[in-house]
Amino acid sequence: MSAPTTQRATAEISVNGRAHEFHGPPHTNALDFLRGQGLTGSKEGCAEGECGACAILVARPDTEDSTRWISVNSCLLPAAALDGQEVVTAEGLAADEHIHPVQEEMAVRGGSQCGYCTPGFISSMAAEYYRPERAGDAVDPGEHCGPNGFDIHSLSGNLCRCTGYRPIRDAAYALGQPEPGDVLAQRRDRPAPASATTDIHCADTATGQVGRYRRPATLAEAVEILAAEPEVIPVAGTTDWGVEVNIKGARAKSLLALDRLPELRGITRTDEHIELGAASTLSELERELGGSIPLLGKLFPQFASRLIRNAATIGGNLGTGSPIGDTPPALLALEAELVLTSARGSRTVELADYFTGYRQTVREAGEIISAIRIPLPLAPLTSFQKIAKRRFDDISSVAIGYAVDVVDGTVAKARIGLGGVAATPLRARATEAMLEGRPWTLETVHAAAETLAAEGTPMDDHRASAKYRTAMLRSSLERFFAEQLGAMNQEATR
Repeated sequence: MSAPTTQRATAEISVNGRAHEFHGPPHTNALDFLRGQGLTGSKEGCAEGECGACAILVARPDTEDSTRWISVNSCLLPAAALDGQEVVTAEGLAADEHIHPVQEEMAVRGGSQCGYCTPGFISSMAAEYYRPERAGDAVDPGEHCGPNGFDIHSLSGNLCRCTGYRPIRDAAYALGQPEPGDVLAQRRDRPAPASATTDIHCADTATGQVGRYRRPATLAEAVEILAAEPEVIPVAGTTDWGVEVNIKGARAKSLLALDRLPELRGITRTDEHIELGAASTLSELERELGGSIPLLGKLFPQFASRLIRNAATIGGNLGTGSPIGDTPPALLALEAELVLTSARGSRTVELADYFTGYRQTVREAGEIISAIRIPLPLAPLTSFQKIAKRRFDDISSVAIGYAVDVVDGTVAKARIGLGGVAATPLRARATEAMLEGRPWTLETVHAAAETLAAEGTPMDDHRASAKYRTAMLRSSLERFFAEQLGAMNQEATR
């Protein structure tokens, strides 16, 4: 067992190159802390990570010897989570009283009107400006990138209600590369700050309630804390917990941060499976997998916004047990297994057996999700379909993951994961059975689509009616078949 962290009353945070101390209660978010320091560029718009007005830059590890600037929602991030970390706000971008290139392009191209959202846009735009893959003459512009390699989807979590997006896009696409001597660009060439071991114990002066925020150094220390203190709440990216705090006024006596534990991060490959660390963020997995799991490659761009994906962890999305999480349908189709770890040891459960009821799972007291294992080989035909009111940065009404193997024109194996159509995510087992062993034809698909429409127990709510959800299930299989047919036709004409 490692030595426990030392309890203290303050966190030390570097903000725009200057040291600041945080000594508030653990539920205080980074936005309120920064505004309390006089850095009022970041604003609270929605308090749930949907508008981006609160975006800031945080230095995170890229490689062992380099740093990547990422943008996150400061309204969802506990200030204590930034202990030992480096933060840059919109105010800190300018150097030596010279306006930053991002700020200049936004100004000269009319990218700001009332200005409320502008600092958040500038922070997200700066993160993309410094993205290492954007540099070089050989950069692939990509489907959603401008001629300068700027990925416009990096701004998908930032909303503007008065300027309109064309001048903001124009500003993004006009950006060149960082100039020699750019301090933030040079910072990328050094290691990111190490993850601090944190134990902050502080009282809320308004209520007198004492709260505690801990970031242990090792997984062993974390599970021992969970075993000894049943009331402790484990958190990772806090994109869900932050909403509970801001909107519902949730307060925790004790929070345990798991997001930087080295045992829960990274990707491990064997001949039998690909293992994803549960504390890896969705952006990290998207970048490191590089499309090697095509179904997840289709999921990631549709999962919330870049701001959320930069903080949210794959284990956290599963840990909530939500029936409308975006990762379960895809992972169900991939026949994923979860590694559950506690002080008693580790065990493996199939994701299809993990959910037992609305926000209920087989995870026992003291257990955390430590890894997600995806068995190999992968199915060759995959698709992720998300039906929502907005194309990006929205909660699913229905989500479907497909993984199908067709051999000599016959469906050899079919796995279909569903979300939003029952109290839990589930496998469409009746539809899978109807497809397997039958020809991969439109006739088979039409018949199986009727079976798929009856899977689950859809309900009426503010996102969609039960009838609409049923109709989406029916049409989704036909859409999947059309996608695969179109892909095969394109391949044949090359």
